[in-house]
Amino acid sequence: MSRVFAFPPIETGGVVCVTMLHMTGPELLERLLMKRGIVSEIDRENFLHPKYDAMYDPYLMHDMQKAVDRIFLAIENKEKICIYSDYDADGIPGGVILHDFFKKINYENFCNYIPHRHSEGYGVHKEALEGFAKDGVKLVITVDVGITAVEEVAHGNSLGLEIIITDHHEPLEVLPDAFAIVNPKLGSYPDRMLCGAGTAFKLVQALVAAARRSPSVDAEACLSEASSAGKTKELLLAAAEGWEKWLLDMAGLATLSDMVPLKNENRIIAYYGMKVLQKTQRPGLQSLFQKSGINVNYLTETDIVFSITPKLNAASRMAHPDDAFKLLATKNTGEGLVAAEHLSKLNDERKKIVATIMRDVHKKVTARKLDHGLPNILVMGDPAWPAGILGLVASKIIEEYSVTTFIWGSEGENIKGSCRGVGDVSVVKLMQSVSHLLTQFGGHEDAGGFTATRETIHFLEDAFNKTYQETKHEVSKQVTEILYDMELELSDVTMENYRALRQMAPFGMANPKPIFAFKNVVVESVNQFGKTKEHLEVVLGPRVRAISWYAKPTSFTHEIEAGKTITLLAEFDHSVFRGKEELRLMIVDVLE
Repeated sequence: MSRVFAFPPIETGGVVCVTMLHMTGPELLERLLMKRGIVSEIDRENFLHPKYDAMYDPYLMHDMQKAVDRIFLAIENKEKICIYSDYDADGIPGGVILHDFFKKINYENFCNYIPHRHSEGYGVHKEALEGFAKDGVKLVITVDVGITAVEEVAHGNSLGLEIIITDHHEPLEVLPDAFAIVNPKLGSYPDRMLCGAGTAFKLVQALVAAARRSPSVDAEACLSEASSAGKTKELLLAAAEGWEKWLLDMAGLATLSDMVPLKNENRIIAYYGMKVLQKTQRPGLQSLFQKSGINVNYLTETDIVFSITPKLNAASRMAHPDDAFKLLATKNTGEGLVAAEHLSKLNDERKKIVATIMRDVHKKVTARKLDHGLPNILVMGDPAWPAGILGLVASKIIEEYSVTTFIWGSEGENIKGSCRGVGDVSVVKLMQSVSHLLTQFGGHEDAGGFTATRETIHFLEDAFNKTYQETKHEVSKQVTEILYDMELELSDVTMENYRALRQMAPFGMANPKPIFAFKNVVVESVNQFGKTKEHLEVVLGPRVRAISWYAKPTSFTHEIEAGKTITLLAEFDHSVFRGKEELRLMIVDVLE
């Protein structure tokens, strides 16, 4: 059972701040900022009103100057460029960022390539590079992939390709012999936690900044003075307009989707990304918002992460990632509408498959727990499980069983899998320790992907658990306690307080939504709703509605029953349906 406790009280002038009833919005915001250590006026201003100009100089990033010079040279020489991006909701928006940049400067001799999740899998592939070379490509720019592609880059070099890697994943000891490697985790860049699309955005920032630094504002004169750098007239004009800020919709979407910490530069990207997303001129996104029932006037990070991101990822899981790329990149309204319909249908199919697999998982986990208990590292799979949805399954297992998990399925003769960690060990280092059993692997500290053979997959769990003690962190498991920020009364559930909370948005990693404890509240009624009654609704006196998706009264620490007095842990939740606003609570847990 999880222990629940509040953040420690804040002491000011010898007086301990205690629970305040019937709070106003400013009072609530003040308390929350203090509890999160945002105390000084400067820190508060930077947090509540991030400044775009406070972003770091992109040239502080490893190899950025080399990358910019090589891209300008390619533009000047009219070389064919290929943008090679990963197939998820980080890599695809990152690919769109570079696509839109080249379109903006009217450079047409480029292409976008996204590997097929099922037939090719994660990473840079030799066969794809061979195809580029045959097609006349001279420069390859990766997005959100490539930092571990030592052999692949060497092969590309042998084909006459020059490769610029832009990636944010953890580098290994040996780096690829690329022309340039742009990665915030290399060198001394001030924010090491950018996502892949965020890194691609920094590259565009650097390209535009190079043009903006030109000594003349006259485009023709600048072309004459800096022709050797390949600075086109269109690029200079784009730089003068500050056009690159419109790409923050893609960088912000990816930053939220990839679950990177929303602090430092990531907060600026997410903050302005949400503003640009509300004003998006992308027909595909507009259609996807409408199809998802999202009113952009009330757009939140929750809408992005739980509604838009799964639909974008459904393309690679269920069909081809190009479907998501086309939705984001198209300028055609008709194409955008068709793409939105297609992704929505794919996502519905994905949900059904995940639900079926999770029923199988529950049976397997229950049997193992009854037999010998769960190991430190759980490896589970079935040849019938499609590889495209395994990351989702691994995440759900972690939510329910809190154990670092490797899930596998098959594609043809290959075994492919995804892994998610609970913070006890770096999954990348763990895979590195048993690399002889894997044919390919990569990822973050807490998430990754791998391939294996049908023979070696059955030895993986034993091998992981043997090396676990050597690779685990000092704290062997994540803390399971649920923290709440403060106590409130049901009468504090007001639009004024909700609007005050939204000043702290966007929420996500390192800036979670505030959780409140409502003590001694009476449950008036308990109901299930939805097409198959899969969601839970609880009405609390005085007439406050609380909900939980895909939950039952027994889904929490204590069962919810009508007439019972409980302590409710919940977040504020705002809903707009058919123009009607509703302020409600989202249940986190229930205590007696």
